[in-house]
Amino acid sequence: MSKKIIPDELFSKKSYVNSVKQYQNLYDRSIEDSSIFWSEKAERIDWFQKWENVQSFDFFKGEIEWFKKGKLNASYNCIDRHIKNGHGNQIAIIWEGNDPNQSRKFTYNELLKEVCLFGNALRELGVKKGDRVCLYMQMIPELAFAVLACARIGAIHSVVFGAFSSDSLRDRINDSTCKILVTQDTGVRGTKQNIPMKENADKALNDTPSIEQVIVVKRTGELIEMDQKRDLWWHEAISNVNNKCEPEIMDSEDPLFILYTSGSTGKPKGVLHTTGGYLTYASYTHEIIFDYKPGDIYWCTADLGWITGHSYIVYGPLSNRATTIMFEGVPNFPDFGRFWDIVDKHKVNQFYTAPTALRALMKEGNQWVESNDLSSLKLLGTVGEPIKEPEWNWYNEIIGKGKCPIVDTWWQTETGGILISPMPGAFPTKPGSATFPFFGIQPVLLNDDGSEINGNDVSGLLAIKSSWPGQMRTIYGDQKRFVEVYFSQFPGYYFTGDGAKRDEDGYYWITGRVDDVLNVSGHRIGTAEVEGAIGKTPGVAEAAVVGFDHEIKGQAIYAFVTLMTGIKVEDKIKDDILDYVKKEIGPHAKPDQIQFTPALPKTRSGKIMRRVLRNIAKNDIDNMGDISTLADPSVVKSLIDGR
Repeated sequence: MSKKIIPDELFSKKSYVNSVKQYQNLYDRSIEDSSIFWSEKAERIDWFQKWENVQSFDFFKGEIEWFKKGKLNASYNCIDRHIKNGHGNQIAIIWEGNDPNQSRKFTYNELLKEVCLFGNALRELGVKKGDRVCLYMQMIPELAFAVLACARIGAIHSVVFGAFSSDSLRDRINDSTCKILVTQDTGVRGTKQNIPMKENADKALNDTPSIEQVIVVKRTGELIEMDQKRDLWWHEAISNVNNKCEPEIMDSEDPLFILYTSGSTGKPKGVLHTTGGYLTYASYTHEIIFDYKPGDIYWCTADLGWITGHSYIVYGPLSNRATTIMFEGVPNFPDFGRFWDIVDKHKVNQFYTAPTALRALMKEGNQWVESNDLSSLKLLGTVGEPIKEPEWNWYNEIIGKGKCPIVDTWWQTETGGILISPMPGAFPTKPGSATFPFFGIQPVLLNDDGSEINGNDVSGLLAIKSSWPGQMRTIYGDQKRFVEVYFSQFPGYYFTGDGAKRDEDGYYWITGRVDDVLNVSGHRIGTAEVEGAIGKTPGVAEAAVVGFDHEIKGQAIYAFVTLMTGIKVEDKIKDDILDYVKKEIGPHAKPDQIQFTPALPKTRSGKIMRRVLRNIAKNDIDNMGDISTLADPSVVKSLIDGR
């Protein structure tokens, strides 16, 4: 039986959902009267015209529609309506620069002006409803303005993460045939003071025939090459246009954005989200799961290059009239206390980050936290991967002082918003468990043959058996692939690609991607489970586990382990790791190989690039593939040398 953490009584009393009973009643209603439930929730946003039909979906054909024939505009819902209700002077976005001395605040009135100016600039360049606009930028205010300006004029935005290589940018532009590219001169991030954004973009543009014009934000003032026929400065583009820009009337099912998921193999998938269902879902989940109240300061540390930034920095918070923080920097610059300095500086109430960031900070010790007050914090959240117990406990005790509920959220680019998460005021939580489904979400565990696994204390493949408003609608330009990837393996279900277990109390635990499930001597072992056990070993900061071929076991376990600063590699720690794995899971899960390493290969968003680790484990070092998206590509060499 896993330990349960009871929500703080004072927090519960004030929360939107304050008991298991209340959750259960609402959840049952959301399943039994789904159309009525979502019709009520859609009223939280403004519609120019009401919908004719709440929902229609066919998971066999991959056809999904929500609020069909309803008319709205996402930008209007994120800005204009709040101003009309008298909140124009409220702070909408706090921008915190890479340099701790740089920050800016934008009221809803100021945000509207910036968005309208850029919307009109795009219209001047011939951008129309349905055209695709690519945004390749760091976390600067103009990125948020551009996202909302596209939504305002009905253009489909495709944000490409600012650390992607020129080849990755080229492929994404070509896949969606973007008309305009928006970028910046150079970028700053941590100690990097001259990231060549425009230069990277120029390399991509050698082979992107659809791009007609490039708009460049002057962020650093570094000298860059400008093509006089094609390139235009942002400040010049907005200098001669009107600051009033009428919002385009969009159908609920009109596309809002494309966001590419970068798998380790195969062509990236252009995940397409539409307007009405996505906005309803992002807005509702943001309010309920983060227990967001008017006046709160909310901070999600993600990048807008990922779905988390779309749903929980821009669309969810701003549709709820929140004050949302955008952060240009990194958690360890100028030192390891940067996150906590920002929390105190802006009196942050809800804080949402990735377990990988927490592990990196935990590794450096508590002194960086203890010099800050952090009393403004009311709720903590995690996203991106299952959180393991050591960092959960550290987050709870050291950051939250035992008073802040932790929402461990599970969702995907494809889902548009959070699907499984604690209700912070209702559920006793278990460290590492995503707990229970959000309203309207029907998770099931399946066997390999597609039959549902009933009851508790079971494991299987995680699928969803009914649609929800935030669900993706297709892979851009490839409906056939959409059906193949998500609906063909288990007809009638949306297959998530993740494994999960439902424990004795019905709590859900995400065990990782199915392709990260190892079969050791006939035992299915989730890599996340082994990583969690290793992570409990005193002195261990972080672990990543992959499989490699073994002539007896079929697959064996290879563990890459990072130790806390100051801890030496000794036989004892290796023995301790094996003991912890044996104790937590069983002897069958003990790693055959343990390699200690100062760092793991991570993308800038903090995801471990497991493909690299698999290749090292298999000694296939000649086929590393593209490692340009790693935060520090030199890590790969040290891993190879350290075998």
